[in-house]
Amino acid sequence: MSRRQLVEQALQTINQLPEDKISEVADFASYILKKHEEASLQKGIEHLVETSNTFAFLHDDEDLYTLDDLKERYR
Repeated sequence: MSRRQLVEQALQTINQLPEDKISEVADFASYILKKHEEASLQKGIEHLVETSNTFAFLHDDEDLYTLDDLKERYR
């Protein structure tokens, strides 16, 4: 189904609901949109951090710890 068809189907269904249920659908749609916007913003920030040179100095530092440092030792 295309986007247009899905929107039309959703509107037809919403038009059949009582007013209090329409309000719930609107609140849920707003919630989904907010989550989508937050995820897009987060991905954009991650991309900027990954591609910027701000933290490039961290790549030049020598490793202070090895994998052996992370292993728990039992005596």
